[in-house]
Amino acid sequence: MEAVARSNDPVSLNELTALLGIDRSSVFRLANTLKRRGFLACPTARKDYILGPSIWRLSRQYDWSNMLIQVSHEPLKLLASRTNETAHLAVREGKQALFIDHAGSSRMIAVSGQVGELVPLYCTAHGKALLADAQKKELLAIFGSAPMKAYTSQTITSIDELANACAQIKTQGYATDDGEYTEGIRCVATPIRTDDGLIIGSIGISAPISRLSSDFYQTCGEHVREIAEQVQTALTNSARAA
Repeated sequence: MEAVARSNDPVSLNELTALLGIDRSSVFRLANTLKRRGFLACPTARKDYILGPSIWRLSRQYDWSNMLIQVSHEPLKLLASRTNETAHLAVREGKQALFIDHAGSSRMIAVSGQVGELVPLYCTAHGKALLADAQKKELLAIFGSAPMKAYTSQTITSIDELANACAQIKTQGYATDDGEYTEGIRCVATPIRTDDGLIIGSIGISAPISRLSSDFYQTCGEHVREIAEQVQTALTNSARAA
């Protein structure tokens, strides 16, 4: 699993055999057992391995969510105050993003904050932020090659579109949702990372399109990125103290 985790691309059986220094049949049995248990997966028909979904479930036993809520709540309120829009904190839950905390807006008309709500990864700003580091092969392993459900006329429905969106997040530093999941709502979110770069959450805002113009995206994106950096610093300090 460590050998596969260190690679940016799927690792072949031959590569694993060379890396581990044991016979090919033993490597195959080990890899196949881990695959059956969900710790490894093969995104193609060949024996090329990536980390499987059980890794995510196991990592959640550390319970980043509780630590995230503790260190993020005040920055989340600050984000809501700066933008005067509803701010959310989310983590990945399989193929969905789970909202684990929110801070409301003082506006009479605002996007409601629903802690415990699950939204799709592929067509929401929070979901795409959580997928920011994913390559096309990993996205195929998660979603398959069939078209994804369209919630609105703006919804991303193909892996190619999603891979391009993930690449764009790395360039601009934040993810957007321009009415892809809910008509009339725009969202901006950015990944929250550990000090070694692992994405463990996302933070962002949601607002009616009438208030969040496309020209205002960049300004909001900078606010979201700045708050995410505060959360990451607090998270690192808390982890070291623990």
